[in-house]
Amino acid sequence: MMSTPNPFHAGLIIAETLEKHGVRFVFTLCGGHISPILVGCKQRGLRVIDVRDEATTVFAADAVARLSGVPGVAAVTAGPGLTNTITAVKNAQMAQSPVIIFGGATATVLKGRGSLQDIDQYALMKPHVKWATRVRRVRDIVPTLRRAFALAQSGVPGPVFIEYPVDLLYPPSVVRGWYDMASGKAKTLRQTLMQRYLEWHVRTLFAHADDTGETTPLPVSVPPYSPRKLQTAADWLRAAARPVLLIGSQATLDAPEIAAVQKAVAALGVPTYLGGMARGLLGRHHPLQFRHHRKQALKEADLVILAGLPMDFRLGYGREFGARTRIISINRSAADLRQNRRPDLAVPGDPGKFLRALSAAGGAAPTRDDWLQTLHAREAEREREIDREAQPTTAAINMVRLCRRLEETIAENSVVIGDGGDFVAAASYIVRPRAPLRWLDPGAFGTLGAGAGFALGAKLCHPDAEVWILYGDGSVGYSLTEFDTFVRHRIPVIAVVGNDASWRQIAREQVEIFGDDVATLLRHTDYHRVAQGFDAEGLCLRADDDIVPGLERAQQLAAQGLPVLINAVYPPADFRKGSISM
Repeated sequence: MMSTPNPFHAGLIIAETLEKHGVRFVFTLCGGHISPILVGCKQRGLRVIDVRDEATTVFAADAVARLSGVPGVAAVTAGPGLTNTITAVKNAQMAQSPVIIFGGATATVLKGRGSLQDIDQYALMKPHVKWATRVRRVRDIVPTLRRAFALAQSGVPGPVFIEYPVDLLYPPSVVRGWYDMASGKAKTLRQTLMQRYLEWHVRTLFAHADDTGETTPLPVSVPPYSPRKLQTAADWLRAAARPVLLIGSQATLDAPEIAAVQKAVAALGVPTYLGGMARGLLGRHHPLQFRHHRKQALKEADLVILAGLPMDFRLGYGREFGARTRIISINRSAADLRQNRRPDLAVPGDPGKFLRALSAAGGAAPTRDDWLQTLHAREAEREREIDREAQPTTAAINMVRLCRRLEETIAENSVVIGDGGDFVAAASYIVRPRAPLRWLDPGAFGTLGAGAGFALGAKLCHPDAEVWILYGDGSVGYSLTEFDTFVRHRIPVIAVVGNDASWRQIAREQVEIFGDDVATLLRHTDYHRVAQGFDAEGLCLRADDDIVPGLERAQQLAAQGLPVLINAVYPPADFRKGSISM
């Protein structure tokens, strides 16, 4: 039994269940359909963060899920409130992030009768989530939530959608008042029958509402790996002269155990390339971590271990490996294990747990000095090339040099968020995440607009860390208004806008192929002044000498609790020419 203050409302039940599941933050944009949820969460001590675009609620919840291992929660109102989240929900699905989305809905008796913002939300959400459901009685709230949290984290993680009709959430006395007003005083037989039906319906909605049952989390199901396949992988690894390990986001799903995964990868002694949320897994300068010439390494390797990576466009649809390269793939998803090309050893299971077991089963790592020296030599040559491209110019900022300065300046406790095309992709070559779970990007969906939401989630999870958003000048337009959110909720993030007045990643190939820059041109807009309009701090960098003082000034302002936007203006660059992939 749950004790709740008067007046009773279902938002309190939802809030208590969230608290029992380790939820600390709820992201929202307010609406009458969901007010009881928000009020209940505040009363239970959960922090309610209201934003300016519903997509941001899901991006923020996604970041919390990735960084903490606890599903993030977003609550949005009915109709357009929910439709505005779709891109972010799809991004969470493709990134395999366990996010819980609450959607308000019209009253149960008005469904399909033309009420405000009433659409078929189930049909809308079903293709983009692991489970979509609608709660029909108050006593079903807790069982539904428990199942939602377990499903979101089990197997291949992903988002779950729960629809809450508005008359389920408000106090019974308020709901009865709504229905009395709607029906009026009964004068005819039809009115009398309708009144009795409504009374029965309300009793059904709230029957046994105070008997919530067990609120603790249900077990999470993680697919086990085969001990036999583990032994085969260990044998192949010991025999390999030129192995390569590729680690993707799925290996980081168990956030509380990330240090154990890091230790295991280091003990394996295998040259390692990191992608997605795995960036930073080995720290900043680990001798086993490589960032450049991956394609060449994969062609020459005699064994490649894919830990949580499908063979999609990022691996040339399986064509980037040598003809005689053995491939071991570990993945929670049966479909991802065999996408485009069957590996020589397909291992269903959690990649992080498998790497830990492989390290324990493999014994001492064989010496592979020649292979490591070859890869290190290529790495060093590419770094020298980047250094040559990062030379200062007299006329304006050099974008590559800006990235080098960022790498030298950001704090060791930083969380770095990438939200953009050309600038962010260039920065990913140069700016090194300092530690595990300190890099966030949208993932395989290639979504723009995630930056502000990711920053919200990151700063709430790591309040003592510097949180940097690396924005392209195209992507910043999606979530620039969230600087109002940063100011209102005192979230001191630092955003750097790479401003080349262009959708450069698209323009470069479009102009070369078609000779036309249509729809790719922007302006050197004063984005810093927009941030100032929201009472944040705005800085503008236009020359090489501005970069370091500007970055350091931003750090000082953020340390004082102020969100900052740095508008770094520079001409278009060709650092990444020919790198677009689809």
